[in-house]
Amino acid sequence: MNKADPVNPAKSLISVQSVVVDQANRLWILDTAAPGFKPPLQGGAKLVAVDLATNKVVKTIVFPADVILDTTYVNDVRFDLTRGSEGVAYVTDSSLTGPGGIIVVDLASGKAFRRLSGDPSTSADKDFIAVIDGQKFMNRPKGGKPSKIQIASDGIAISPDGGTLYYSAVSGRHLYSIPTAALLDQNVSGKQLSAKVKDLGLKGASDGLETDDKGRVYGGDYEHDSIRVLDKGKWSTLVHSPEIQWPDTLSIAADGYLYFTANQLDKQAGFHQGVDMRKKPYKLLRIKIDAGPVLLNK
Repeated sequence: MNKADPVNPAKSLISVQSVVVDQANRLWILDTAAPGFKPPLQGGAKLVAVDLATNKVVKTIVFPADVILDTTYVNDVRFDLTRGSEGVAYVTDSSLTGPGGIIVVDLASGKAFRRLSGDPSTSADKDFIAVIDGQKFMNRPKGGKPSKIQIASDGIAISPDGGTLYYSAVSGRHLYSIPTAALLDQNVSGKQLSAKVKDLGLKGASDGLETDDKGRVYGGDYEHDSIRVLDKGKWSTLVHSPEIQWPDTLSIAADGYLYFTANQLDKQAGFHQGVDMRKKPYKLLRIKIDAGPVLLNK
C-alpha cells in the first residue's frame, strides 16, 4: 500500500511521517498526504493501524477536512487507550507556513478536532534562528536568498498517568504542557485552554520528545548534538556526542533503553545551497535510562 493512489487516497500510503506502536501491539502509521510539504491531498491524511500479531491493517482513520488545513503537516502522535471506549490519539501539526496545533482523535469514532490552533505555544518562535556548528541554520536554496525556518509544534509526549501532554515547536527552545482533560473537553474555549498552557523552560531546540514511566521528559537538542532530560523540574544533559546529528524519533522500549535516530536533517541540500551534506549510513542510537515506556492501556 506504500504507493500513492490519487483516486483512493485513503487506501494507500502517500507520505508517511511517523510510526508509533501503541499498548495494544498495533503499529500506527501517520500519513501526512503531503509529499514535499505541499498542501495535503484531500482525504489522504490519516492514521493506519497494523496489528503486529497478524501484520494486517485493522483500522484506518482519515482526518476530517476541517482539521486538515491547506498548510497542515501532521507530524507525530501519542496514544492514551484509557480514554473513551477505544482511546484517543494526540497529533501535532508542524506546519511550515500556517498555524500549528494539536489534533485530538477519538479512535472509536474517528472524530477529530483541532486544539491550540495558532496558539503561541504551538507556533514557531518568530525570533528564533538555530545555530548549528557555529552557523545560522536557515533555508539556503541554490541560487536563492537565505530565509528563516519556521516549523511549528512537532515533538509530543504524554505523562505516565495520561493527565499531561507535552509538546514543542522545532523552531524554538521551550517545552510546553497542557492538561489533557482540558484538551479533550470542547466546552473549554480556545482562550481558556491557552490560559492552561505551562511553559516548562528552556530544553534546547528539539525535534522529537519522549517520556518515561517515572515521569521524566526527554528532548533532543539539535544545536548541541545532545539529548536533554527534565527531571523533577530541572533540565540536564543526558548525553552529548558528535554522533547525535539532529536527534529525532525518541522512543523508550521495555528493555530500559531510550532509542533515537540521528537523521542529519540540517545537512540536507536545501540548507546548503543545493549541496547534500548528509553521510550514510544513518544511525539508530540508544542509551540506558533505568526506566520503561509510558503504558496507557485499559
